[in-house]
Amino acid sequence: MTFDITLGNWRALGDAARVVRSAVFIDEQKVPVELEWDEMDAVSLHAIAVDAAGQVCGTGRLLPDGHIGRMAVRRDVRGQGIGAAILAALMRAAQARGQSKVMLNAQIQAQAFYARFGFVCEGEEFEDAGIAHIHMRCRFV
Repeated sequence: MTFDITLGNWRALGDAARVVRSAVFIDEQKVPVELEWDEMDAVSLHAIAVDAAGQVCGTGRLLPDGHIGRMAVRRDVRGQGIGAAILAALMRAAQARGQSKVMLNAQIQAQAFYARFGFVCEGEEFEDAGIAHIHMRCRFV
Protein backbone atom coordinates (compact mmCIF):
# COMPACT_ATOMS: atom_id res chain seq x y z
CA MET A 1 0.00 0.00 0.00
CA THR A 2 1.28 3.44 -0.85
CA PHE A 3 0.43 6.50 1.21
CA ASP A 4 1.66 10.03 1.82
CA ILE A 5 2.12 11.74 5.19
CA THR A 6 1.13 15.40 5.48
CA LEU A 7 1.89 17.62 8.49
CA GLY A 8 -0.09 20.72 9.34
CA ASN A 9 -2.33 22.54 11.76
CA TRP A 10 -5.86 21.62 12.82
CA ARG A 11 -7.40 24.20 10.50
CA ALA A 12 -5.78 22.47 7.50
CA LEU A 13 -5.97 18.82 8.59
CA GLY A 14 -8.70 18.67 11.22
CA ASP A 15 -11.49 17.42 8.99
CA ALA A 16 -9.31 14.56 7.72
CA ALA A 17 -8.01 13.67 11.19
CA ARG A 18 -11.53 13.75 12.60
CA VAL A 19 -12.64 11.01 10.17
CA VAL A 20 -10.01 8.54 11.40
CA ARG A 21 -10.21 9.48 15.07
CA SER A 22 -14.01 9.13 15.03
CA ALA A 23 -13.81 5.71 13.39
CA VAL A 24 -11.06 4.36 15.66
CA PHE A 25 -11.62 5.99 19.03
CA ILE A 26 -15.35 6.75 19.14
CA ASP A 27 -16.84 3.97 17.00
CA GLU A 28 -14.35 1.12 17.46
CA GLN A 29 -12.96 1.73 20.97
CA LYS A 30 -16.10 3.39 22.41
CA VAL A 31 -14.27 6.45 23.77
CA PRO A 32 -16.93 8.96 24.85
CA VAL A 33 -17.14 11.72 22.24
CA GLU A 34 -16.66 14.43 24.88
CA LEU A 35 -13.24 12.93 25.77
CA GLU A 36 -11.99 12.75 22.19
CA TRP A 37 -12.08 16.41 21.18
CA ASP A 38 -10.09 18.89 23.24
CA GLU A 39 -8.48 22.30 23.15
CA MET A 40 -5.08 20.77 22.34
CA ASP A 41 -6.10 20.09 18.73
CA ALA A 42 -5.92 23.81 17.93
CA VAL A 43 -2.31 24.15 19.18
CA SER A 44 -0.89 20.81 18.00
CA LEU A 45 0.94 19.76 14.86
CA HIS A 46 -1.15 17.10 13.12
CA ALA A 47 -0.15 14.31 10.75
CA ILE A 48 -2.42 12.49 8.35
CA ALA A 49 -1.75 9.58 6.04
CA VAL A 50 -3.60 9.52 2.72
CA ASP A 51 -3.60 6.48 0.43
CA ALA A 52 -3.29 6.43 -3.37
CA ALA A 53 -7.08 6.67 -3.70
CA GLY A 54 -7.15 9.85 -1.62
CA GLN A 55 -8.62 8.19 1.46
CA VAL A 56 -7.38 9.28 4.88
CA CYS A 57 -6.10 6.17 6.63
CA GLY A 58 -4.22 7.39 9.71
CA THR A 59 -3.51 10.35 11.97
CA GLY A 60 -1.57 11.54 15.01
CA ARG A 61 -0.64 14.80 16.72
CA LEU A 62 2.32 16.44 18.42
CA LEU A 63 1.55 18.81 21.28
CA PRO A 64 3.73 21.86 21.94
CA ASP A 65 5.32 20.14 24.97
CA GLY A 66 6.46 17.10 22.97
CA HIS A 67 3.60 14.73 23.77
CA ILE A 68 2.50 12.58 20.85
CA GLY A 69 -1.11 11.53 20.92
CA ARG A 70 -4.27 10.59 19.11
CA MET A 71 -2.35 8.05 17.02
CA ALA A 72 -4.94 6.14 15.01
CA VAL A 73 -4.98 3.98 11.88
CA ARG A 74 -8.16 2.69 10.26
CA ARG A 75 -8.75 -0.96 11.11
CA ASP A 76 -8.87 -2.09 7.47
CA VAL A 77 -5.33 -0.85 6.73
CA ARG A 78 -3.45 -1.65 9.95
CA GLY A 79 -0.16 -3.51 9.76
CA GLN A 80 1.03 -1.76 6.60
CA GLY A 81 3.45 0.76 8.11
CA ILE A 82 1.07 3.70 8.32
CA GLY A 83 1.33 4.16 12.09
CA ALA A 84 5.12 3.82 11.92
CA ALA A 85 5.34 6.50 9.23
CA ILE A 86 3.11 8.88 11.19
CA LEU A 87 5.08 8.33 14.40
CA ALA A 88 8.42 8.82 12.63
CA ALA A 89 7.18 12.06 11.02
CA LEU A 90 6.01 13.44 14.37
CA MET A 91 9.28 12.45 16.05
CA ARG A 92 11.27 14.20 13.29
CA ALA A 93 9.11 17.31 13.72
CA ALA A 94 9.80 17.35 17.48
CA GLN A 95 13.54 17.06 16.85
CA ALA A 96 13.41 19.80 14.21
CA ARG A 97 11.89 22.19 16.72
CA GLY A 98 14.66 21.41 19.21
CA GLN A 99 12.89 19.08 21.62
CA SER A 100 15.16 16.58 23.36
CA LYS A 101 12.44 13.99 23.94
CA VAL A 102 8.90 12.96 23.10
CA MET A 103 6.36 11.35 25.40
CA LEU A 104 3.08 9.53 24.93
CA ASN A 105 0.45 7.57 26.76
CA ALA A 106 0.30 4.24 24.96
CA GLN A 107 -2.59 1.86 25.06
CA ILE A 108 -1.14 -1.29 26.60
CA GLN A 109 -1.66 -3.35 23.44
CA ALA A 110 0.45 -0.78 21.50
CA GLN A 111 3.37 -0.73 23.96
CA ALA A 112 5.59 -3.03 21.86
CA PHE A 113 4.95 -0.89 18.76
CA TYR A 114 6.30 2.23 20.49
CA ALA A 115 9.20 0.33 22.06
CA ARG A 116 10.48 -0.39 18.53
CA PHE A 117 11.00 3.36 18.15
CA GLY A 118 12.99 3.69 21.39
CA PHE A 119 10.16 4.50 23.78
CA VAL A 120 10.53 3.16 27.32
CA CYS A 121 7.81 2.75 29.92
CA GLU A 122 7.61 5.05 32.93
CA GLY A 123 5.37 4.59 35.94
CA GLU A 124 2.42 2.32 36.45
CA GLU A 125 -0.44 1.39 34.17
CA PHE A 126 -3.42 3.73 34.35
CA GLU A 127 -6.83 3.94 32.80
CA ASP A 128 -7.90 6.62 30.33
CA ALA A 129 -11.37 6.56 28.77
CA GLY A 130 -11.78 3.03 30.16
CA ILE A 131 -8.66 1.75 28.34
CA ALA A 132 -5.41 0.62 30.04
CA HIS A 133 -2.43 2.88 29.20
CA ILE A 134 1.23 3.31 30.15
CA HIS A 135 3.31 6.49 29.95
CA MET A 136 6.29 6.13 27.60
CA ARG A 137 9.22 8.43 26.78
CA CYS A 138 11.83 8.55 24.03
CA ARG A 139 14.94 10.71 24.41
CA PHE A 140 16.80 11.87 21.32
CA VAL A 141 20.57 11.44 21.33
